[in-house]
Amino acid sequence: MRTLLEYTGFFLAFVSAGFLIAATWTDCWMENADDSLEVSTKCRGLWWECVTNVFDGIRTCDEYDSIYAEHPMKLVATRGLMITADILAGFGFIIFLLGLDCVKFLTDESDVKLKICYVAGITLLIGGVPGIIGSVWYAIDVYVERSTLVIHNVFLGIQYKFGWSCWLGMIGSLGCFLCGGILVLCHYLFKENGYGRNHFSSRKTYLRSGGSAAKFDSHPRTETAKMYAVDTIV
Repeated sequence: MRTLLEYTGFFLAFVSAGFLIAATWTDCWMENADDSLEVSTKCRGLWWECVTNVFDGIRTCDEYDSIYAEHPMKLVATRGLMITADILAGFGFIIFLLGLDCVKFLTDESDVKLKICYVAGITLLIGGVPGIIGSVWYAIDVYVERSTLVIHNVFLGIQYKFGWSCWLGMIGSLGCFLCGGILVLCHYLFKENGYGRNHFSSRKTYLRSGGSAAKFDSHPRTETAKMYAVDTIV
């Protein structure tokens, strides 16, 4: 059971961290809504904007201005939140690797491994918070902006919806929450079982040694030994 949960958590941590990093550095947080009149697809990311021609597939990308230039609050805040989520998820994954039973880098003690996995779980849980806030906030802002233009009957030529990069951010954040929850649960679950097992094994060892001593004392005494014991008492 513990091995199954460990490898499940490893898979979730790896995929979640990968999704968060991919979401941060890909270019399709916003994409133009489906329109038969459009001859190209436009995607906007956190760092650049790309246009792909639907006929020949030629793709061109333009980077935004310097990070020191003025940008919308949505863009700046999402950048900071996603980078924070990437760092925390990456550290959580590395810490979790050290806590696996198959990794002998630090120690083989079960209690220490459980504590390492617990720290990794807390780190992943914390890392999922900025990721989910950034991706969901960005998606809501895009939806509200588009709905506002539709309600006021304003047509600017291109209307955007949130794209697959935003979905990657949300899925990666939820994966961090799930993996962190599994690791924290494993810590409390197997910690109690490990204590009971160690206590039982030590007690068993004590009883076995006591039984051996009793067995050693139960050997019949020889006649000479009995006479010597009587003389000693007298």
